[in-house]
Amino acid sequence: MKPFAKPWMALLLAGFLLVTLSSVAHAVSLSQESLPGNEVCLACHQTPGQILTLDNGEQLYVTILPEEYGKSVHAKNGVACAMCHSDMFGYPHPAKDLSSLRAYRKQYQNTCKVCHADKYELDSVHRRAFESGNELAPTCIDCHNPHTQAQVKDEQGNLIPEELGKSPEVCSQCHFGIYQEYSQSVHGKAAREGNPDVPVCITCHGLHVIEDPTTTQFRLASPKMCGECHSNPEIMNKYGLSTDVYNTYVADFHGSTVTLFERISPDQQTNKAVCYDCHGVHNIGDVDDPMVGLGMKQNMLKACQKCHPDATENFPDSWMSHYRPDREKFPLVYYVNLFYKIFIPLVLGGMAVFVASDIFYRVRRALSRRKPAQPVQPAAEPPQTPEPSEAAQETGKEE
Repeated sequence: MKPFAKPWMALLLAGFLLVTLSSVAHAVSLSQESLPGNEVCLACHQTPGQILTLDNGEQLYVTILPEEYGKSVHAKNGVACAMCHSDMFGYPHPAKDLSSLRAYRKQYQNTCKVCHADKYELDSVHRRAFESGNELAPTCIDCHNPHTQAQVKDEQGNLIPEELGKSPEVCSQCHFGIYQEYSQSVHGKAAREGNPDVPVCITCHGLHVIEDPTTTQFRLASPKMCGECHSNPEIMNKYGLSTDVYNTYVADFHGSTVTLFERISPDQQTNKAVCYDCHGVHNIGDVDDPMVGLGMKQNMLKACQKCHPDATENFPDSWMSHYRPDREKFPLVYYVNLFYKIFIPLVLGGMAVFVASDIFYRVRRALSRRKPAQPVQPAAEPPQTPEPSEAAQETGKEE
């Protein structure tokens, strides 16, 4: 019999080879347990003050303090040094690109992918910038220090408030000018005090899926983003703020137009105002701030004049500050609205009754014309008195 003359023998041999190779690969993976433990690496790297000067003069801090690493999420999940530094098994270590701090970090851009592959599949303005060759685009370790990164989510998958409040400092490494504006805003001041209700960078811009804020789509969708917090009664009631922010905006001319553009032509520019055109972007002030607060008439006028340069001093008086009119706020508008809510239904209702009665009359009249005429009965003739005979007439004469 010739070798492999029967197909089933070839399949059997192929299966045997596949199982054998899989076993070898599994054995190789298990051999990683023999890699040096953290204590081997820390024997050198826990020495304080170790600094490596790079070719361009930048300095790389290579000291890893065990107590700091022990608090990190990686240490709590049993991530060993050798799992990320898989080529650092001897000394001197293998040569690395030490031309700059940026060049050194880029060598580890795919290291996080071993455990966090799902994050590499997400679309982000940072990812697009990095892939286009932008040297300033951040990688994972620019935002997440792998040796000190704390747990950012609780058991339910929600961001821990303490870590959420630290995120602006992370973003400030690249966006320092914006961070300075934000830190002086009404949101930033509250965030620095540990208030978990105020938005931070990632609240508006996202975490790993960061959109380009310069696009038309982002601009048109921004009112909904603001409304997520400002329409939440649980948050707004704490500070006495209106929860009708989004609804009152959508109800007016500006919001109606922006909403229409968002639904029909999301890529088309519109000059209608969105929230941050009036309130600011990163420098949002308290409404009662005499310098920038929109509660001050002169500041509101300046905001209106951005789009309405001919606006006069009384122009902002028509604005009701996202509040619906009631007996306490804008009572005149409230009672005028109430009058028309009663007057208009009465007028329309009266007209409806008049039209309905007129239609009823006309229909009834038309139906009465279609009925057949009843025959006229002849009137009964009075009974005729019989004329007297000639003999009776003669007898009467004689008498």
